Amino acid sequence: MVFIDWFSRYVVSWELDQIIEMDFVVEAVKQELSEYKPTILNSNQDSDFTRSQYIDLLKERDVTISMDGKGRVLDNIITERLWRTVKY
Repeated sequence: MVFIDWFSRYVVSWELDQIIEMDFVVEAVKQELSEYKPTILNSNQDSDFTRSQYIDLLKERDVTISMDGKGRVLDNIITERLWRTVKY
């Protein structure tokens, strides 16, 4: 999981795990929100990012939720390029 400032393309924070599970997602977002206050948080529509735990956490902190369209890989291109760089 990575948090990127899309304006500057600066990696604000990141976490790695073998399998992305709800506990991991919630803890990573809590850690991010304790240090930074984004105006908008964008994610894909995976099941972890559509659960009430995730959505309620962002709503409590007045963060606008943005989600990529299904099958729209280019909505997330900055993040995908980062992971490609890390992988290779």
